[in-house]
Amino acid sequence: MAGRKPTAGAVIQALGIGIGLLAMIGGFAFIAVQYRPYAVPTGSMEPTVMAGQTVLAERASGDGVGRGDIVVFKDSDWGNTDLVKRVVGLGGDHVKCCDAQGRVSVNGTPLTEPYLDENPTVGRAGPADQSFDTVVPAGRLWLLGDNRSVSEDSRAHLDQLGGTVPTSAVVARVEGVVFPVSAVHTIDRTSAFDALPGGRPASDHGPLGLAAYATVGGALLVLITAGAGTVAGIVTRRRTRET
Repeated sequence: MAGRKPTAGAVIQALGIGIGLLAMIGGFAFIAVQYRPYAVPTGSMEPTVMAGQTVLAERASGDGVGRGDIVVFKDSDWGNTDLVKRVVGLGGDHVKCCDAQGRVSVNGTPLTEPYLDENPTVGRAGPADQSFDTVVPAGRLWLLGDNRSVSEDSRAHLDQLGGTVPTSAVVARVEGVVFPVSAVHTIDRTSAFDALPGGRPASDHGPLGLAAYATVGGALLVLITAGAGTVAGIVTRRRTRET
């Protein structure tokens, strides 16, 4: 006796589940290979990253990051623990604070930084509007937290090569928040440094958003397709019994 030919509904269900599984597994595998999670215990990067959140960061070399990138780095002079800060100056840059509006300047150009807290509890530059004026040595980076009033960053290490860290200290570039679930989002690339001459502006982000959508969308497709198939099967069997 010949096997029963599969119905169009069964074929569509199998295709939906197969495509969903491929998208879900592929997106998850890409994120697992390309990105690593890092916990941010303090409020030094608020409001961009809130205290207690976990970020996803793509593996990156410090030689390839640009001004405005948020990076994860580890430097023995800074406690030899993973830290998250924003790159403000590259090797050769003249970084100075502050002008009459409290702005940081790079190579004489004041920065407009939309990611900073609009209502800081203390001056944007830090406690007592701390001033600084330094030239970043070659192969090193100047780093600041977005919450300038509390961040322990390059300003707190001015006696160590002007507060800079070696590019080799960078291990990853932050692209999104992954925990808590209610706060999951990608972090937009900033254009605050694009007008500066020379050097590198903020890097274009990797496909974290697309991979996340593929993972979640694939899982939803599997659930919806499987659920629809189950409901259709129940309805078909009920109709068969009634006839």
